[in-house]
Amino acid sequence: MDPINVDFTKGRKSGDDKPVSDVYIPPKNHIKKIIINLILTAVFAAGAYYFMIPAFNLKAIEIYMYIGLVCLVYMGLTALTSKVAMHPEYTPYVKRRSRVPVIIIGILVVICGLGYLVGAQLFRANSYSHLITVEEGNFAEDVAEIDFSSVPRLDSSSANSLAVRTLGDLSDMVSQFVVSNYSTQINYKNTPVRVYSLAYGDIFKWLKNTKDGLPAYIIVDMTTQKSEIVRLESGMKYSPSEYLNHYLLRHLRFKLPTYIFGEPTFEIDEEGKPYWIVPILDKKIGLFGGTDVIGAAVVNSIDGSYELVSTSLTGETKLPTNNFVTDEQWQWLDRIYSAEILDAQYNYYGKLSNGFINSLIGQQGVKITSSGYNYLALNDDVYMYTGVTSISSDQSIIGFVLLNQRTKETKYYSISGALENTAMTSAQGAVQQYKYNATFPLLLNISGEPTYFMALKDSSELVKMYAMVNVKQSTVVGIGASLAECTEDYANQLQRNGINLDIDIDSMSEEDSTSQEAKLAEVSGVVTEIRSVVTGGETYFYIKLNSSESFYKLSAANAEKVVILNVGDTVTFSVDADASGEIIEAKSMK
Repeated sequence: MDPINVDFTKGRKSGDDKPVSDVYIPPKNHIKKIIINLILTAVFAAGAYYFMIPAFNLKAIEIYMYIGLVCLVYMGLTALTSKVAMHPEYTPYVKRRSRVPVIIIGILVVICGLGYLVGAQLFRANSYSHLITVEEGNFAEDVAEIDFSSVPRLDSSSANSLAVRTLGDLSDMVSQFVVSNYSTQINYKNTPVRVYSLAYGDIFKWLKNTKDGLPAYIIVDMTTQKSEIVRLESGMKYSPSEYLNHYLLRHLRFKLPTYIFGEPTFEIDEEGKPYWIVPILDKKIGLFGGTDVIGAAVVNSIDGSYELVSTSLTGETKLPTNNFVTDEQWQWLDRIYSAEILDAQYNYYGKLSNGFINSLIGQQGVKITSSGYNYLALNDDVYMYTGVTSISSDQSIIGFVLLNQRTKETKYYSISGALENTAMTSAQGAVQQYKYNATFPLLLNISGEPTYFMALKDSSELVKMYAMVNVKQSTVVGIGASLAECTEDYANQLQRNGINLDIDIDSMSEEDSTSQEAKLAEVSGVVTEIRSVVTGGETYFYIKLNSSESFYKLSAANAEKVVILNVGDTVTFSVDADASGEIIEAKSMK
């Protein structure tokens, strides 16, 4: 064992009565070990920053956690290199070397504690209630009577199922990529659609494909229920599914080290170019309270270039940019404010407008949002819709609120009626024999009547029927296999309750039929290739003709003769006139 070098004078003055056990005893080569500890800590700090990517911002709790972790690592290395576990006599040395990190951690704890305290709702209720400005709205004027050709007929889970099935039809992609969790409902060319980015199947598939990037994205039309994959000439090289420098938030962090980022969303502009929209957050109350969006980084997913866009409506901004969400060039942006932030801010407004104590005792005028939300397209913007209920009520709403996800414009509509969950139960009860599940309702204006509209799905997430429930009278329920049938039944139910709808059912039925049944075209040719696959117990055939580069997909259940088709046979398929892509669904064969 190495001899222990003891300095009996260092650490105490002449005449000091400190016991020998508390004397400062440095280990052998302690200067060298200090240097090694500092180098290793610096290496760890660099690696931790690369993976944690905290913002260098006093309002970001992550930076305090990062600094604290680095201090703990230095303290651990000091104990490890001095072998204090085997040599307890080095404990005073370890304590002294850890003094500065302990002080730093203590300061961080005090700052965080004070930061939370000065931003507590108990003391800052008024500030929280003013994070959002709420105006009174007029339902008949603000929410135009619905155009049935633009009514979304899917919810997010049904749209996701369609996207997954679409990707499954593409043999060259399905083995390498999956549909990512990043999807956004947007208005694309005046149509409500949901767009999906792809993601790498796993880290090995990332290694194989990252050089070329993600090759496509998926668009699901929420009205026609059609899903389309859009191939890109150049792949998306920046996304949340990357692992190293092209990981979206890491790429931005190195460019914008002091900004606090929110959850990215995937959008496309009117030309179909893919972008990532990354909200830039600020804490408006105290050090950590009152989360709000002050802008967004609009990142080109192909080359990583970005522009900053401010959410300021006054022209004054903290961001180094002259771009504002109100500018015409940024009208295509649909989601800068997340539903979670909007919901939280409205609840602050509803609960704390009359003070913190009132939110707990008395609760006069206290109101909160209901348990869910949906999206409504108005004036080329996407609004978050949610019901508003009294804090003491659990079965009815006192109104609802529409919140613009681009500008945060917020309007409250005072309408008493059934809670969304109650309407869903009423709709499911009307078709209880089928055991369908109702989607979260969408609010429609049908001839001046506030109406909940929802799709009814089976266990496979397929839409089977539609339901309309009157907001004011939840027992008035209309059911139908199409929008026209549903509206006609709804109108009849209202008429029985003394309410007449001023709506042309026949005209709407024609529009509904037109929107549901696309014009067909015939494609003929000689069969050059046949493939088959069994999905969900059903056999599908993929047939290529000499007249086209596409495969035509046909179910054996829809065309029995397809099973005896051979290469060299001449065949004619009926397809949608506007269908295109690598795989086209055939309606029939002859």
